[in-house]
Amino acid sequence: MMKQISTGLASAVLLLNALGCSNGKVRAAAPPPPPLVEVAPVIQKDVPVQGEWIGTLEGYVNAQISPQVNGYLIRQDYHEGAFVKKGQVLFEIDPRPFQASLDQAKAQLAKAEAERANAQLNVKRDIPEAEAHAIPMSQLESDTQSLLAAKAAVEAGQAAVEQAELNLGYTKVVSLVDGIAGINTVQVGNLVGPSTVLTAVSQVSPIKVYFPISEREYLRMADGGGPGSVDFLTHASRIPLQLTLADGSAYPHPGRIIFADRQVNTQTGTIQIVGEFPNSKNLLRPGQYARIQTPTGNITGALLVPQAAVNQLQGTYQVTVIGTDNRAQLRTVEVGPRVGPLWVITSGLKRGERVVAAGAEKARNGELVNPTPYKETEER
Repeated sequence: MMKQISTGLASAVLLLNALGCSNGKVRAAAPPPPPLVEVAPVIQKDVPVQGEWIGTLEGYVNAQISPQVNGYLIRQDYHEGAFVKKGQVLFEIDPRPFQASLDQAKAQLAKAEAERANAQLNVKRDIPEAEAHAIPMSQLESDTQSLLAAKAAVEAGQAAVEQAELNLGYTKVVSLVDGIAGINTVQVGNLVGPSTVLTAVSQVSPIKVYFPISEREYLRMADGGGPGSVDFLTHASRIPLQLTLADGSAYPHPGRIIFADRQVNTQTGTIQIVGEFPNSKNLLRPGQYARIQTPTGNITGALLVPQAAVNQLQGTYQVTVIGTDNRAQLRTVEVGPRVGPLWVITSGLKRGERVVAAGAEKARNGELVNPTPYKETEER
């Protein structure tokens, strides 16, 4: 029985070998089908360019509040973070030493005025006596000089009184601008002076924004000749600004450019732009970061591909091009600005060529692929 089974297995093996061989050769396994990739054509059209940068908000005026006299701080008259008006008292310094100085200056002035009055009487008396040769002329000259000195003393006394009154007034430290008052940096009872910063007040309506743009973007916006460009020296305010807050929401009020800095930063190749936004509700505060968008001009005949088709690798940009023979070719390109879901290609591609927008990781350089149209609206 075992012998019959062995004979049957041997026959089966021989039959399988016979089926798998032809003319003495083993058939090779069928190659896998080309990988499926989605391709999009390189299109060419005129496109508006929207620039986007990271900006920093700053107060239109940032006033550091410091006292102009030395003394002990006795009172804080504002609420930190509150809106204050120009001329509003923020702090008070002990006024008693300055009141005493004012009283002393007034007394000195009164003494000088009395001496001036006496000198005037002496001169008035000496004039007829000198003319009658009852007194020597030198006495009249001496009394006249004394009168001039007395008048000078009165003027000095008046200046001393004015200075003392100013110093007494300086004991009330006031805000110099309308704005938001910051946190105080000293406590009541501290000895303060002109070098002490008590707080800061920022005018935030309107509020400024600072953002750097590249030299190329500046030239495109400000050359005064291309579509959408303006003369920065005279019409920069015509360029509208949009602001996106840190939570991704759009600020509802458009801004405008005030001016560009006088020079390009040689280290970064950028130029600082200063804009402003209305801020009547004080929503925007100094120090906030925000994204700034503005049109920077038009590009005529721009070559465009989906952003998904561009791969960035170590500072270079690459796309996978599918030729007429459906073979993949890895190509290095140079890119321009992004326009919505598309990316401007400045060199490396031609109009009408097909690029892989989905599945590029499956397309090996020089190998066949199975291209299908790119589904732009499909979520990935």
